[in-house]
Amino acid sequence: MRIKQFLILLLLSSGVILGFEKTGTTSFQFLKVMTTARAYAMAGAYTTVASKSDAVFWNPAGLTTVETFSASAGYTDWFMDVAHYSFSAAYTYSNVGTFAVFGMFSDIGSIEETTVSGLGFVNGKYVPGLTGRTFSPSSMVFGISYARDLNDRFTFGINLKYAREDLVYQSAGVLIFDGGLTYKTGFKSIVIGAALNNFGPEVKFVDRGYPLPQTLSLGISSKLIGGDDPLLTNIGSNSLILAYDMLQPRDFGQQHVVGMEYSFEEMFFLRSGYKFNGDQEGLSFGAGIEFKGYSVDYAYSDFGEYLDTVHRISIGINVN
Repeated sequence: MRIKQFLILLLLSSGVILGFEKTGTTSFQFLKVMTTARAYAMAGAYTTVASKSDAVFWNPAGLTTVETFSASAGYTDWFMDVAHYSFSAAYTYSNVGTFAVFGMFSDIGSIEETTVSGLGFVNGKYVPGLTGRTFSPSSMVFGISYARDLNDRFTFGINLKYAREDLVYQSAGVLIFDGGLTYKTGFKSIVIGAALNNFGPEVKFVDRGYPLPQTLSLGISSKLIGGDDPLLTNIGSNSLILAYDMLQPRDFGQQHVVGMEYSFEEMFFLRSGYKFNGDQEGLSFGAGIEFKGYSVDYAYSDFGEYLDTVHRISIGINVN
C-alpha cells in the first residue's frame, strides 16, 4: 500500500473518532490502566513502538514483531492500594500470521460495608455505620488477537475481548474490539500508525448506559541514532528512538505524548516521556534490561501534587 493511500486511511479513521460525541463519564475505566512498563516509561507514546506480545494492549499490529513466541506479565501499583495485573502470549505461524491471548484484572481488595441507617453519633462519638461485613468489587478483561504483515511495509492487527465489571450491587459485561495498523514509510526509519481501542456498545448499570472509554491514537516514530537507516547517524552500539502520539479519548480533551528510548547494545534501556494536557499525569521515566530473550522493565509516572506516584513492572520472554 502506498503512503498516500495509508494517509487517506488515517484521515478517514480520525474523522470517525473526532466526530463522536464527547462525554464526561465513560464506563469500565479500568481499561485505561495499562501495565506495560516500557510503554509508560515513554508516557504512552507507543502506537508505532509497540512490539512483542504486550502490543495487544496498545496496537495489535505490533504483534508481527514476534518472530516465534513471546509472553509477558505486568503489574501496576495504582492509587488507594489498588493493583492491576496483566498477561499476554503470542505465537507466529509462518505465512499465516501472529495469534495472541491476553488478559487484565484489577485487585481492589476488601471494602468495609457501611449503612446510612447506621450513621450518627452515640454518646458524642461518631459512628460510621459499619456492619462488620466486607465486599470486593472486581474488573477483568480477556481477549484474543490476530496480526499479519500484508507486505514489507504495511501491518494490521485486531483484538476481540470480553470485559466485565462487578460492582457488587450490579455487574455488567460486554464484547469489545480493538484495531491497529502501522506503515513503514521507507524514508529513513520513520514509522506511522494508528490504533482504535475499546470500540463497542454502551454499558448499562441500573437504568442508565455509559459509553466505553474509546480512544484513537495516531503516532509516528523513528530511530534517531542506530538501527537500519537512522534519521541522524550511527554511533557504535547506541540507539535512540523518538516517538510522538496524538491521543483522542472519548472522555477527555486531545492529548499529545512524546517519548524517548535509549539503548546500549540492545541490552540496557533508559526511557522517558511527557504527556501534555494529561490533567494530573505528566512526566514518566524508567529503565529496562534484556538478555538472552528475557526482559525486565520498570516505569515511574508522576501524577502531580494530589495523587500518588504510580510504579509499573513488566517481565517478558521472547523466542526467535
